[in-house]
Amino acid sequence: MAAFGEYSAQCPTPERPKHRLSQHEKKPLPSYICHDPKGLPSPKHKVEKNSSKTVSSSSSPQRKRGGSASERSNSKSLVSADSRRVGTLMDEVAIGAVIAVLSGYIGRYVKDEIFRKTIREKCSSLLDRRRRKDAGDEVFVNMELGMKKIDRLVESQGTTEQVRMIKRLRSSIELLSVVATSNSKTSRDASTCGVLNSHLSACAQLYLAVAYKLQKNDRVASKHLLQVFCDSPSFSRTYLLPDLWEHLFLPHLLHVKIWYNTGLEFLSNEAHGEKEQKMKVHNKVYNEKIDRGTILFAQYYKQWLKVGASEPPIPNVSLPSRPSYRLSRRSSDSFVSNSSINQNLFKTVFGSKLEQQPSGLGDQNGVLRITTGLEIDEKLYEDECKNSSVQKGDRVFVGRSSHFGKNQAQLWPTSQRLDYFQCLSCRFIPKESFENSNRRPKNASAVLSRDFAGAITTIGSSDILSDCEFAIRVITKAWLNSPGDPLIEEALTQPSVVQAMLEVLFSSTNDEILELIISILAELIGRNGAIKQIILNSDPQLEIFVRLLRSTSLFLKAAVLLYLSQPKAKQMLSSEWVPLILRVLEFGDKLQTLFTVQCSPQVAAFYVLDQLLTGFDEDKNLENARQVLSLGGLTLLMARIEGEIHERNNAAMIISCCIRAEGSCRSFLADNINKTSLLELIVVGSKQNSSGYALSVLVELLCLDETKTLNFLRGLKDGWSGINVMHVFFIYLEKAPPEERPIVAVILLLLDLMEDPFKGSLYRSEAIQALVAALNCQACNDREQQQSARALYLLGGHFSHSGEPLMENSLLQKAGFREICFEDSYPGKENVVYDSIHKNVEEEAESWQKRKALVLFNNGYKNLLSALADTIANGIPCLARASLITISWMSSYLNLIEDTMLPPMVFSILRPQLLQSLDYDKDVEERVLASYSLLYLVKYSGCVSDLPSLDKDSLTHLRNLSLVTWTANEVIAIFSKRSLQLRQ
Repeated sequence: MAAFGEYSAQCPTPERPKHRLSQHEKKPLPSYICHDPKGLPSPKHKVEKNSSKTVSSSSSPQRKRGGSASERSNSKSLVSADSRRVGTLMDEVAIGAVIAVLSGYIGRYVKDEIFRKTIREKCSSLLDRRRRKDAGDEVFVNMELGMKKIDRLVESQGTTEQVRMIKRLRSSIELLSVVATSNSKTSRDASTCGVLNSHLSACAQLYLAVAYKLQKNDRVASKHLLQVFCDSPSFSRTYLLPDLWEHLFLPHLLHVKIWYNTGLEFLSNEAHGEKEQKMKVHNKVYNEKIDRGTILFAQYYKQWLKVGASEPPIPNVSLPSRPSYRLSRRSSDSFVSNSSINQNLFKTVFGSKLEQQPSGLGDQNGVLRITTGLEIDEKLYEDECKNSSVQKGDRVFVGRSSHFGKNQAQLWPTSQRLDYFQCLSCRFIPKESFENSNRRPKNASAVLSRDFAGAITTIGSSDILSDCEFAIRVITKAWLNSPGDPLIEEALTQPSVVQAMLEVLFSSTNDEILELIISILAELIGRNGAIKQIILNSDPQLEIFVRLLRSTSLFLKAAVLLYLSQPKAKQMLSSEWVPLILRVLEFGDKLQTLFTVQCSPQVAAFYVLDQLLTGFDEDKNLENARQVLSLGGLTLLMARIEGEIHERNNAAMIISCCIRAEGSCRSFLADNINKTSLLELIVVGSKQNSSGYALSVLVELLCLDETKTLNFLRGLKDGWSGINVMHVFFIYLEKAPPEERPIVAVILLLLDLMEDPFKGSLYRSEAIQALVAALNCQACNDREQQQSARALYLLGGHFSHSGEPLMENSLLQKAGFREICFEDSYPGKENVVYDSIHKNVEEEAESWQKRKALVLFNNGYKNLLSALADTIANGIPCLARASLITISWMSSYLNLIEDTMLPPMVFSILRPQLLQSLDYDKDVEERVLASYSLLYLVKYSGCVSDLPSLDKDSLTHLRNLSLVTWTANEVIAIFSKRSLQLRQ
């Protein structure tokens, strides 16, 4: 898969349509992330305009056509030219995405038994290679013992054995660290017992990554995983972890891969004796360069993971000295010649084109010869090859150039012909097709012209690219001069003709021809829906579209054709889709016109993103969403929240997918998203029944710690000047569908709590009433029950940086629950240094919790408490647990109630259900929470003197719980004291 930011890291800032600065641009992502160029203001680093032009191909004169001007102005780059500067602090969202990919990969060792077995066998095979007499070498003993301990710990996940094994994890790390140090600078090329130290170290680093993953220290685990490629790049990329290498490193090194393939293409025609020697040298140079590049980018990503580190410069992996290889025009965009190669990976990925050099054409002794200007480095291949000759079995393509009025010849041996399409051999349309057409009754255009019929035959049968390109011009002229002509339309909609046009679309480098074919196909799809299926069947992996989307001038029009073709996710398997589509999203502001078809490229971008993020299995969807984040797509999506209503909804949908994939981006979103635009989308969407995604994003942004939640709520209230935001949600609550009502009610209640909690409020009353109604619903479906539970979690607050609710763990920790205390000291847990700032934050959070509890007690009164107790009694798993947690955190603030009549009533309502929750058939966590709640209700209700005696079962349950929580002993002591008083 594509890695992070490499597609756009070295490009000049494009000119693009102006739009007003939005709120989110105040805090731009760092420069290594793709984003709006205006989001990179810096007084010290100004963007330098790149005056150099893209290397043109032989068809460059046609690029001056007005029809593509709007695209060319927007097609240069995703980021500014200063994106390689050093000194900018790394952004936590992007770093988190990198860590998520790496730790997610190594996490497969814990979750996937097949993957675990594969890795174990690969590493064990190294140990099996040692010489028999060295079987007891210390390095191998340490390696085997470390691997076994890690595997035992993985296999004991969730058992009591795991608790004991955790203590031994440190010894495993020490053993593997000893093996890893065997690959020092002085012993890098040495071996131990016949096994290279670098290979042993790579395996040790891999198991160290697993060990730290088990410690839940994802950052350190990721560092060790990257060190695998530093220690032994060749071994790791070809044998140990080839899939991760292709995912993370190959996109950075595509230009080297292209150089290598180009060399193989050239050397395939060498004499057998020389071929083997040159191929050997070529492979050696490639492997050395690719291994060096792997090390550089592994070190580059390790720098990302250093806490507080500055943005490192992107490594520059140059190509080997001078060799280049000229290929035929039909495959010119598949490889990169020396004349067009620079170190700009963007040009490599997004369609650098071969610079067409003049070629001398002559016929010597009946054999056509072409002077190509090709040179091979003498140091590599010993001799120079200046000419290539056409053998009898070869085909020659003579390219016409109307601008220069000259002919250019290019070679394409039959053995090298593209085999991508099923029908790429010499094809033709039977003459009968045209004869039958000519017999039709004459009307406005009863007979196809000879030129048009000849052009149709040419593209179907000719292998000469220039002839096919000329035929496309003839076909286009006929199509435009006779709009709606049924005979012309019938001829063009033949599957063989569509496939022929697709072949030219794949092979041609002439932008004019490409645009004409794109426009014709777009119109044909509009007239005949079967055309898109022909296109998709002919190009099942969408390679033509990937090539066109790499283009610097036609990618927006290609995106429109892609959208009209409506491909599905299963066809979008290339690693390039996410960066290519983000570029369309960034620059696709204006409508594109394809003859009579007009469409916004951004609509196409959102369609493809929807497929990429929702059309695969869950793991692949999340992986693609993380790639969107790592490439800076979040900034682009936030900008689209301010666009048209349909565009806003699409942006909100993609943002919600990104949040699910990487919850830590919530904080960045909460700080930078335009709250006014989000509220507008909710309001307008509610009128059109399409506000679901906008509301979902809003809810996700409330799943933060208390301080950030309060800041977001303040921004939400102030975000729509002159409008009462609470009234907006009050109206929305009245019209909301049942599954949204509890969520909207809690949002309205939280906004109301920002006001004086001691004043009466209609909004508060309606919100609590709606929440009670949702909890009391006995006929609710699963979706409504889950949303009611989520509303209660949202009301309680206290979320992690990734959006996970922490209230339950916090309460269990306060109750002294030993399992939670053990997890709290779990290796790898972050340590927080408490200073005056943290103290103020905690005080603000505590004050906010008190305010919520007071309002719920005073305004919820009997109805809310009864609803919470009833949901526990009903036993709906998700809702019962959420209700018990809500009762637990509320009960600890019961002593703050001034109304002396209220605490006894609270105790009388909740006591019976809490005692039942102590039963053995409940989860131990629920029993601890019930004991915790019961303790505070007894202490603060003022009912100690009126306490009834505990029944035998409840007393037994509490004594059993006393082994894991101190609260049970306290409850027993209070009831026992009261019982003793009664006997006296």
